[in-house]
Amino acid sequence: MSEPVRDWRPRLVALDIDGTILKWVEGSGTTREEISPAVQEAVRRAMDAGAHVVLASGRSPHGMTNVADLLELHGPGRDRLWVVASNGAVVFRYPPLDVVHEETFDARPAVEAILDRHPTALVAVEERGVGYRVNSHFPDGELSGDMIVTELDELLAAEVSRVIIRDPESTADEFVALARDLGLQGTNYVVGWTAWLDLAPVGVSKASGLEYVAKELGVSADETLAIGDGRNDVEMFEWAHRGVAMGQAIEDVLAAADAVTDSVYDDGVATELDRWFGKGSSR
Repeated sequence: MSEPVRDWRPRLVALDIDGTILKWVEGSGTTREEISPAVQEAVRRAMDAGAHVVLASGRSPHGMTNVADLLELHGPGRDRLWVVASNGAVVFRYPPLDVVHEETFDARPAVEAILDRHPTALVAVEERGVGYRVNSHFPDGELSGDMIVTELDELLAAEVSRVIIRDPESTADEFVALARDLGLQGTNYVVGWTAWLDLAPVGVSKASGLEYVAKELGVSADETLAIGDGRNDVEMFEWAHRGVAMGQAIEDVLAAADAVTDSVYDDGVATELDRWFGKGSSR
């Protein structure tokens, strides 16, 4: 990672979703997701300037298409989007949703080791286009799509692209320690904002997904700007020429980035994109 040279301008812009593009706004006793007009306009300016905008998220594919729709990333005169989903395990084009690359693994050993320590933890496996198969219902709002309760043996009977482990009675710090203690051989793992653990095949991350997309687009990591706010963004910060953390990110994420922008509530994505694609930009 390095600070961009003066005449550098990204040809590929990788954007995390939750806490980066999307902010959560409370009102009338409910919470809703919102993309500010400033962020929408900044993303559009980047695309109009010729940059490839790629969404890169831990969300499953069916939980990302609505964000592409809200941002108006596709339409007449635009190429179909490239999207990195499931923390890099799935790459798809949109619209329509067409999976073009997927990495799978046998999650049973890692899941059984975790459940041995957290026997009441919740387990989810993506059921593409529908939602998730789960061993028990997750808290409301945490998973997109339907939740199909399934026996654990059936959940783990075949190789999968991603497994989510969730323990509402634990903390993120406890899960960080758990993953470190177990080693989780044969998998990559990312601990989320709470006691939420994403398991994926070894070597798979947002960075590996973006590397696949970059090759297809004929661009490189040296031409990439990546913006995010979570632990699952660290690898793409390391891969991209410029990795930028949102202002509200935790210290580990801030330390991994080349630069820090404003928080999601202060339109940090727009602040960073306008540096390269703002009105009157000479880069």
